[in-house]
Amino acid sequence: MYQWDFGAIWVYHKLLLSGLAYTVVYTVIVVVAGLAVGLVVGIGRVRAPRFIAGILRAYVEIFRCTPVLVQLIWFYYALPILTNIEMSPTSAAALSLTLYGGAFYSEIVRAGILGVDWGQTEAGLAMGMRTKQVMRRIILPQAFRRMVPPLMSQSIMQLKNTSLLSVIAVPDLLYQAQSAAHDSYRPLELYTITAICYFIVLFPATLWSKRIENRLAKQDRNAS
Repeated sequence: MYQWDFGAIWVYHKLLLSGLAYTVVYTVIVVVAGLAVGLVVGIGRVRAPRFIAGILRAYVEIFRCTPVLVQLIWFYYALPILTNIEMSPTSAAALSLTLYGGAFYSEIVRAGILGVDWGQTEAGLAMGMRTKQVMRRIILPQAFRRMVPPLMSQSIMQLKNTSLLSVIAVPDLLYQAQSAAHDSYRPLELYTITAICYFIVLFPATLWSKRIENRLAKQDRNAS
């Protein structure tokens, strides 16, 4: 029978902590960048001319209908060949995950905007507001309440997606665990610790997301 020995991997704890910190920081970067892309694309799909909206839709469908792992590999190995621009693993992963997340965020933004009654826009225009002012002052604040739960769920998915970065040698938590496992010949202990680390980060985030969703639902019930 296999003899578990977590004490034997203590020597790698700093390596694992650095990988965990890298994963969290990287998640924050791609979530913020993805939200920015999603906001622009989501609004563009609703308000832009048909030709531009069609291009934006093509971008969304391409990234939503292809696996994120394939995208990571393509951005790292294929894109430099096409552009003749060498990309580091970190840059390729950041670009890939940002565009992947932006595609999903944009659909959430678009659905939130379309969920606001058209009469709100007409009322704003009747008051002399410009289209941009109506969007910024009337539509987006109301749509944002509907968007919060799915945006948080997608952000949690982005954190999970960072576990794929190890395939292109980005030093995230899983990559560092793999390196330590190859060095120590203790894969069971190291991958178990890795799973626990992801759980420690993801479980509170999931609870927080659910709490906010319930609070918003309660406020909507009270308002009605």
